[in-house]
Amino acid sequence: MIKAVRTMLTCHWSARRIQRYLDSDPAALLDPNEIRRLEAHLAECDKCNAAADEYRQINTALSRWAARRMPQRDSVVHMRQVVDRIARGDLY
Repeated sequence: MIKAVRTMLTCHWSARRIQRYLDSDPAALLDPNEIRRLEAHLAECDKCNAAADEYRQINTALSRWAARRMPQRDSVVHMRQVVDRIARGDLY
């Protein structure tokens, strides 16, 4: 019973720090002891490790999305003109 309560409290403590740990935000850094404690817990706890993996996947998806650039306006205009010509049957 005590072990279950201790695990639950450690999971709660960890859940409040996982995002800060993964972000490495200079404004909200974990101290070295917190990092060691969290890493040890993540190595043992499947539930918290799965949460960390989910945060990593979200972060990866968001970084890819943010890295996308809109095509240049001239390129879009040109492609529309080409598609319009093809649709009319004017193949150059």
